[in-house]
Amino acid sequence: MFEPTTFDLPIVGMTCASCAGRVERALRNVEGASDVSVNLATEQARVQAPADRLPALLKAVEGAGYSVPAQTLELEIGGMTCASCVGRVERALAKVPGVRQAAVNLASERARIELLGQLDPAVLICAVSQAGYTASLPQDTRARRDDVEQRLHKERWALSLAIVLALPLILPMLLQPFGVHWMLPAWVQFALATPVQFIFGARFYVAAWKAVKASTGNMDLLVAIGTSAGYGLSVYEWAEAAAGEMPHLYFEASAVVIALVLLGKYLESRAKRQTSSAIRSLEALRPERAVQVIDGREQMVAISALRLNDLVLVKPGERFAVDGEVVEGQSHADEALISGESLPVPKQPGDKVTGGAINGEGRLLVRTLALGTETVLARIIRLVEDAQAAKAPIQKLVDRVSQVFVPVVLLLALITLVGWWLSGAPIETAIINAVTVLVIACPCALGLATPTAIMAGTGVAARHGILIKDAEVLERAHVVSSVVFDKTGTLTSGTPRIVHSHALIGNDQQLLQLAGALQRGSEHPLAKAVLDACQEQNLTVDQVSASQSLSGRGIAGTLQGRDLALGNRRMLEDSGLSSGQLGDLAQVWEAEGRTLSWLIERGPQPQVLGLFAFGDSLKPGAAQAVQQLAAQRISSHLLTGDNRGSARVVAEALGITDVHAEVLPADKAATVVELKKSGIVAMVGDGINDAPALAAADIGIAMGGGTDVAMQAAGITLMRGDPRLVPAALEISHKTYAKIRQNLFWAFVYNLIGIPLAAFGLLNPVLAGAAMALSSVSVVSNALWLKTWKPKDPTGVNAA
Repeated sequence: MFEPTTFDLPIVGMTCASCAGRVERALRNVEGASDVSVNLATEQARVQAPADRLPALLKAVEGAGYSVPAQTLELEIGGMTCASCVGRVERALAKVPGVRQAAVNLASERARIELLGQLDPAVLICAVSQAGYTASLPQDTRARRDDVEQRLHKERWALSLAIVLALPLILPMLLQPFGVHWMLPAWVQFALATPVQFIFGARFYVAAWKAVKASTGNMDLLVAIGTSAGYGLSVYEWAEAAAGEMPHLYFEASAVVIALVLLGKYLESRAKRQTSSAIRSLEALRPERAVQVIDGREQMVAISALRLNDLVLVKPGERFAVDGEVVEGQSHADEALISGESLPVPKQPGDKVTGGAINGEGRLLVRTLALGTETVLARIIRLVEDAQAAKAPIQKLVDRVSQVFVPVVLLLALITLVGWWLSGAPIETAIINAVTVLVIACPCALGLATPTAIMAGTGVAARHGILIKDAEVLERAHVVSSVVFDKTGTLTSGTPRIVHSHALIGNDQQLLQLAGALQRGSEHPLAKAVLDACQEQNLTVDQVSASQSLSGRGIAGTLQGRDLALGNRRMLEDSGLSSGQLGDLAQVWEAEGRTLSWLIERGPQPQVLGLFAFGDSLKPGAAQAVQQLAAQRISSHLLTGDNRGSARVVAEALGITDVHAEVLPADKAATVVELKKSGIVAMVGDGINDAPALAAADIGIAMGGGTDVAMQAAGITLMRGDPRLVPAALEISHKTYAKIRQNLFWAFVYNLIGIPLAAFGLLNPVLAGAAMALSSVSVVSNALWLKTWKPKDPTGVNAA
């Protein structure tokens, strides 16, 4: 029975005494709750209840129309060796009052704890310590890296010495197939095996003792019991035969098993370090110092000393220290490690730059727009860390198995011992077979199967500009059957351009020059499209005089004595002109959803000079994205608020048959919900009006360059606006989930096959130790194959 615990719950949403009373009544109705008091001023509720009633208390507050916010804290955990350790740490943390949820990652050796309100980290560290492990607040990047390298160095030395001592013990066994029957003297075997058992194997005894004190078991307990039994049996046999013929001793079994397990743990540590290489690569992008410019003077300062709107000088080849806007200079920026964009991006005054990117050939003066945790790089690191720390739903099966794994193995070892002894076998044989059962059982592979695959998958995705929010998104994304695309800004560039033009007098270039002269200096989006077209064709744009804006109609001006105007159909009609011979063409372009602009010459004899049609251009790679999705047997849908003509043109160009046009922002989510009835749906968008649909979809995918609201609502964020990253994100999800299933399959099969073979005497402890070490290493190595993944290029092969 749980003892009553005092909970201090922060309450969000209370505005008056009536609210406080409602929350109080809701908490009192929870079975076992007592001494309930709600303070409106501090927005806190204090209640006494058994520890297991916390979920019911939270549900009661939410049922009353309020919420209990959770804060997140991370701890670095030391001493874990297998899935059983993970479960024990999680249970220890979950028992601390105020902990809503705890998730422990064996691969990254971190715990992520959701807290209700404020909680002293020392309380959590104490709980972990009482469970037999160590805990500390996360170190900074450099300290953590140094700590890992130092630990690997110690493991390498311990492993080397253990192997040097164990090799002579196994040498006679290796020579037997060649007809050489030779055995080391018993005292030499004892001298070699003892330091391996009690010095280099001390870590197993320490961890096993902590597990016993916590009334549980782990891999170290199995290794400690198994090798101690083999060592103890050898000492006993040696003592019994001191005056007679020397029997076979098993010192080599205990020493070699410890050496092999140490080898497996060392290789496992190295491999786990590689799974987190993406985080280390991103963290290495952060410069520690920058050149600040004050009143024309340059001075080197720490990044922490910079403030918003400070000016920073970035020299050629240096990394941008901050997120900012270019004030002066021209250059290119290499953003490959941030957005996955392989080509350098041109930068000039007014362009945004991202901290961590590499400046190219020019000197740039940058105004600081974001610092610290608000920078793009910091947010990327936070998203990747969140995804790697989260626990996938499939891991719940492993957690249930790990809770009973060690006790079951101990029971099987006891059954093996008794069974062989009762069948008439020598006690030595019974003990060795029981030891083999203990040694071959490996909960490590089970504990590493899921987190290593998730870390490798999310890490390689981040390097290619795909940020996956959490493990649950990763697990769901591999079964997506439909992808719904927003149009503007997602499949199209979101900026108008001239798609058609027709000149009645002169040619199209002359028509464009006249329009460019009228639009010169204008900030209107259509004016920019005209001027961009002039620049692309290297056309000279003259200056008009008497320029005037025609409100709601267009713009007019005088060029070389000619009274010109450019505008919509209303301007045409106000000038007393008709569409004339351009009427049929105008209807066709309007049916495509194009915006039309008429160029006319006013005066005594007004006349139409020509017609422009503006439209949104498709993004490069949009068609390939739809094709790649089709190759994955995923259907594509177009969802837009634009007119049907515009939507139809885009859909036909891309090969999309299912089109939802003229859909209001409020109705986009409803459309997505309707599509979810026929399968798992991913929604791709970039704007504020897409946020409800992104949240409603099974998987929300926000395009790079979109709004923060859209990215917040999405489960996957694409760091650049390339539609081909959509099929790439689903592909890496599929491959990661496949690795998880492969790892779990082999981890389970290894134990299902290995333990019976050991129990029936078909293995010896040395082979069992080798198999145990190999199982963990193979699981991690299999996950690391994900690091070779690359998105497909337009030709359908993996990009270099």
